[in-house]
Amino acid sequence: MNKKSASRRRFIRDTSLAVAGFFIVPRHVLGRGYVAPSDKLHIAAIGVGGKGTVNIEMAHKSGVANIVALCDVDDRQAAPVRKQFDKAPYYRDFRQLLSKEEKRIDAVIISTPDHMHAVQALPFMQLGKHIYLEKPLTHDIYEARILTQAAEKYKVVTQMGNQGSSGTDTRNVEAWIEQGIIGDVHTVHVWTNRPVWPQGIATPTGKYAVPKEVDWDLWLGTAPWRDYHPAYLPATWRGWVDFGTGALGDMGCHFMDVPYRALKLGYPVAVECSVVRVWTGFFQEAVYTDSYPPSSKIHIQFPARGNKPAVELIWYDGGIMPKRPPELLPDQQLGEGDGGILFEGTKGKLMAGLFGRNPTLLPTSRMADVSLPATDKPLVPGGWDGHQAQWVNACIKGYGAYTSSPFSEAGPLTETVLMGNLAVRSFNYSETTASGGKRYPGRKQLLWDGQAMKITNFEPANQFVKREYRGNWKLEI
Repeated sequence: MNKKSASRRRFIRDTSLAVAGFFIVPRHVLGRGYVAPSDKLHIAAIGVGGKGTVNIEMAHKSGVANIVALCDVDDRQAAPVRKQFDKAPYYRDFRQLLSKEEKRIDAVIISTPDHMHAVQALPFMQLGKHIYLEKPLTHDIYEARILTQAAEKYKVVTQMGNQGSSGTDTRNVEAWIEQGIIGDVHTVHVWTNRPVWPQGIATPTGKYAVPKEVDWDLWLGTAPWRDYHPAYLPATWRGWVDFGTGALGDMGCHFMDVPYRALKLGYPVAVECSVVRVWTGFFQEAVYTDSYPPSSKIHIQFPARGNKPAVELIWYDGGIMPKRPPELLPDQQLGEGDGGILFEGTKGKLMAGLFGRNPTLLPTSRMADVSLPATDKPLVPGGWDGHQAQWVNACIKGYGAYTSSPFSEAGPLTETVLMGNLAVRSFNYSETTASGGKRYPGRKQLLWDGQAMKITNFEPANQFVKREYRGNWKLEI
């Protein structure tokens, strides 16, 4: 935490103890390893069900964190965590939490649907609060750029919730690539079995009463108004364009993180895609722009970097997989059951699973013949299970302390991931022809200016870079 925050906490602590008539017991009296309550990180959590439950628990298990405030728009999802941390005040509106608990909190864990990430994180960052934010960092490319800039401007410790970035295997893959074990990498295949929720479907109909435990207006937040339907929550919001970022958003920041950091890719220069098309009758195509497609294949092009060649990253979701490399024996598994990563270099190939797990040279016989370098990056205690605790300890040290996925790295990665969704939404963008038919002018390669955040050869695609918020919601750095 920064000096200002630390000074504030010491003042509040000392004043409170003096009024209460207590004295601080020296730590050496209490025993080695004891952490005084006054030395712990005070954390608020927004979105405390589902993945939020895991994030809160892992941060709390660090032993140096207090969970001091909770917030969720769905009381049903929040119930178990509220019971566990029954002394923590509970709010539905994060803005009320910010107003009433600002002086008590040092940091915030945010595990809400994608469309609310940016507007929830930024006001806390502006007050110097450290941020742990679930992946993907944001719903839109523009939002990711804003949070990246905000982390530097407001000098806060940040971490995106792609826990694989703290894993030892991710670091090993990075070391092997940097050492040139497979030569210069020119192509990377990344695939996942997601979505495992309905996608490529029509907008649901029917009237449903909003459960009394849910604040529907707050849940919608920045998204356009629509009536409540149980098809949207919990969890299934990922497949709807207004709320989630589909299979890419769910798993891209996990799988793509490994090649992105190993190859130091930066901003892409072009993207194109193909998607599964849905037919409701003979030659009757249904284009559901409210929902992401059931599966897609996306080609993202990166420029050469110094003496390193250009790279093509190919993403597959919904069960589509790359062709098995000839170096892989017929009975050997390609990646893992849920997905995988395949690097193609000038001197060989490297295969891995989620988080870079089980990195393996191909053919697998090479594993016995090659001297594999060890990572020179610091290992995170507990690997990916230590991801949240790493952030907690970094917050206590203050701005500049190392985290595995700070917004300076997570932001550009998220922008790259979201390029895939920009391509998908452009693919389904339609215009009415003079004869009353439909044409799809976005079904082509889209050229990207990363610095300007702009598609240069298809203007309609730029509406997917930055969306319009509903009502009075704003994002101002």
